[in-house]
Amino acid sequence: MATRIREKAEKRAKEKDNRPYAKVKYIRISPSKVGLVLDNIRGKKAVEALAILENSTQGSAEVIVKLLKSAIANAENNKGLNRDDLYVAETWVGAGPTLKRINIRARGRADRLLKRTSHITIILDVVK
Repeated sequence: MATRIREKAEKRAKEKDNRPYAKVKYIRISPSKVGLVLDNIRGKKAVEALAILENSTQGSAEVIVKLLKSAIANAENNKGLNRDDLYVAETWVGAGPTLKRINIRARGRADRLLKRTSHITIILDVVK
């Protein structure tokens, strides 16, 4: 049984995605708003994507700039890659936990407010 576990571990290590990436979790912005900004930078060179985000007026662009800079730093320090050769290979946003709040209404009623959170991932790759 131990050899089977070792074989599985070796197979997982061999098939692991070694591209540089960065993740951020529990960001208090809805995934639909973040997704619109991520669509603008997907497939672009990393330096160009940074310029697009820094000139964007969307609120989520500030968080994504920080995340992209982190991914670039991971590529340079951990993988020894040049920042000019990098491009944004994959980006996605997932829904995090939703905070449920109450909005008080007339006649003693209450409405539900859903404050959504996001988990954002950026994966970089080298231009070939």
